[in-house]
Amino acid sequence: MTAPDQYASVRYLVDDVQAAIDFYTIHLGFTLNTSAAPAFADVVRGPLRLLLSGPASSGARATPSDAATPGRNRIHLTVDDLDAEISQLRGAGLSFRSDVVAGPGGRQILLTDPAGNLIELFQSAHRAAAP
Repeated sequence: MTAPDQYASVRYLVDDVQAAIDFYTIHLGFTLNTSAAPAFADVVRGPLRLLLSGPASSGARATPSDAATPGRNRIHLTVDDLDAEISQLRGAGLSFRSDVVAGPGGRQILLTDPAGNLIELFQSAHRAAAP
């Protein structure tokens, strides 16, 4: 089992490893940890290690064929100013899969990576930006 001070890892299946590396490092503040593109790479942001597995990777090959499309799971990234993040990402030509949703805990919006995997950008109600 992973020690509490190590990374928590999530695997995303992607069609194009280099496009995924670029997306996560340029737009979402991840840093490249390891690359064996075009098969695999991993990027890191804080305690999250995101495993980007292309079609040739063992992680992708182990996936049953009926589970090959992106799922409803998503990584959850906390941001200080959701509106500023949305503006910056839209300015970079990225699109979103939802509108902003507000609830008692905060506000969120769903973004997709180049392969269609979901990323939730979340601003806590306790970190609400000034209007």
